[in-house]
Amino acid sequence: MLRIGILGAAGIAPAAVIRPAARRSDVQVVAVASRRKESARQFADSHSIDRFYGDYSEMLADSEIDLVYNALPPSGHAEWSIAALEAGKHVLCEKPFAMNAEEAAQMIEAARSTGYRLIEAFHDRYHPLSAEVDAVKASGALGEITTLRADFSASNPFDPASLRHDPQLGGGSLMDLGCYPVHWVRALMGEEPTVLGARATVNPLGADLSVSANLQFPSGAQALVTSAMVEQAQHLNSSLEVTGTGGRLQVNNMVFPSRGHSITLTTEGLDRTWTVRGLETYDHQLEAVVTALQTGSELPTEGSDCLANMSIIDAIYRAAGVAR
Repeated sequence: MLRIGILGAAGIAPAAVIRPAARRSDVQVVAVASRRKESARQFADSHSIDRFYGDYSEMLADSEIDLVYNALPPSGHAEWSIAALEAGKHVLCEKPFAMNAEEAAQMIEAARSTGYRLIEAFHDRYHPLSAEVDAVKASGALGEITTLRADFSASNPFDPASLRHDPQLGGGSLMDLGCYPVHWVRALMGEEPTVLGARATVNPLGADLSVSANLQFPSGAQALVTSAMVEQAQHLNSSLEVTGTGGRLQVNNMVFPSRGHSITLTTEGLDRTWTVRGLETYDHQLEAVVTALQTGSELPTEGSDCLANMSIIDAIYRAAGVAR
């Protein structure tokens, strides 16, 4: 039985961990911690969690927790993931992994020195859709890849009280949304790009509302990565377009494919559109984590991958002139 404790009574936790765990017989969410004990109590009551703590350190001292799900704002990812590792817990840390690459490196070193696992929660990477996209590239149908276009934009009007708009907490469209398309293009290419240029619009607090970045891969392919927190209601786009010398691939709804997605491959002027079977992304992620902890197998969203993704995010912010 994998016993999970949640750091932060966060809105993402039910979808990311609580409901997927409830659909399994080998995983149980046993505790939650919040800086406010009453918030932890209410969260525990709402989700039938046995124990709650009004202090993060108290939960990390709980010997009956095997893995900590760090659902804190990005500003709390490094400090409390490291504390959890040093307390003898594995960690599943929400994205973005850290506030910057320097923090990411410290986190990875803590995992190495303690011997416990530290995994970034890029849940979409574990859905069969990601494997299908990789398989299209591996088939050679696209030929040599020349350009990529990746976008994640969603409704999120400016709210000064929202952590997603507060740069001190790790807010901003690139941190909250754009980390995904950065990860898609890196994962598909299997190479680390350099940033050719970037631009951003910022809110009154200094966090980016939108970002557009041009990346160059060693193989010669270029990528345009964009993210935006848009004003209009019910907007959601998470798409990847890959063009090669032999064809073009268009994937819609990379982040939440279980809610409906499509894959379209165009070669020799003909389109073929299909979908893949799969559960919710978070179910696949939890399955991968359970298996990795049992077998010791390495996951695609841990170790050097986490550091590389944060390094590109840092470079995009520098190129766009956004202070962090």
